[in-house]
Amino acid sequence: MMKWLKDSSGQMTVELVIAFPVLLVVALVAVNALLFFSECASFDRLMREAVRAHASSPAYGQGLDQSIALVQADLDSEFEADYLDVEVRAWAEGAGHTRFSASLFFSPTLFGRSLKTEVFGVSFPRLVHTTSLVVDTYKPGVLL
Repeated sequence: MMKWLKDSSGQMTVELVIAFPVLLVVALVAVNALLFFSECASFDRLMREAVRAHASSPAYGQGLDQSIALVQADLDSEFEADYLDVEVRAWAEGAGHTRFSASLFFSPTLFGRSLKTEVFGVSFPRLVHTTSLVVDTYKPGVLL
């Protein structure tokens, strides 16, 4: 056999060049998935706390729009990262109940830094997590 066919110098470099982008993509997906799940867990807990604090027993004269604004303000202060957006909605369910629904919008990141929405024609969609809570808005001192 010829000597140059048996020579394997540089093989490790070629394997690294091929494997490194794949490992980088796998790490990027894993970091974003874990970050998204972590934000979702915090969002569920904080959304429910904000609704219970501001909407389950509103102040005298406080309407539904003001309750939504207070819940939105609380969530915005907790989730102020560049890659996160929060939206709060509410509507009457009947029998004096009100449903509050909040959505957390997550944009993929490059290990905490902002990432373009499209790279080489591949788009990175925003992930959405929604949670809701139905409350009976009890207004102390108000008789209907």
